[in-house]
Parts: sequence; C-alpha cells; structure tokens
Amino acid sequence: MRHDDAKELQEASLIGRILSMEAVLLLAGVGSLIYGLVNWVETSIFFGILIIPAVFVLNRVKKKDWKAHWAELEEQQRRQIERDKERKNVGK
Repeated sequence: MRHDDAKELQEASLIGRILSMEAVLLLAGVGSLIYGLVNWVETSIFFGILIIPAVFVLNRVKKKDWKAHWAELEEQQRRQIERDKERKNVGK
C-alpha cells in the first residue's frame, strides 16, 4: 500500500480542528462544572464557571485583527504628538 502524504495531512488537519485547544479547554470547564455539581465540590464549580467564559474571551481575542489594532494605536499616538507640538508652538 502506498503512503499518501496529502491524505495524512488532511487527517491531521481534521484531528487538529476537532481537538483544538479551545475545545479541550471548553470540555475541561464543562467537565469541572459537572463534576463539581454532582459531587458538590465548590472549587470545581468555581473553576468550571471561570473556565467556560474564559474560552469564549480567548476565542474573541484570538480572532481580533491585531495588525489593524496596532496601526490604529500608532496613528492615535502620531496625532497626539502633532497636537502637542501645535500647542507648544501656540504657547510661544
């Protein structure tokens, strides 16, 4: 039987999507919450409640367009420097 690199890569990609870090964290949070509720373990309930929303925040931060964000911040800083220079020149 022949070794097919493309098929192996496709399978790895599928496994990677199914078992992504976010999915694993979400399962850990849900598992912790369920375990805590079933056995009434307050720390497990607390961490389950903490992990589940954190996964969604992590996902949102991960999808943010950071290049555009940093470019916007640099533009704001440049405008502030120009305003400060104008204020200095007006004050003289």
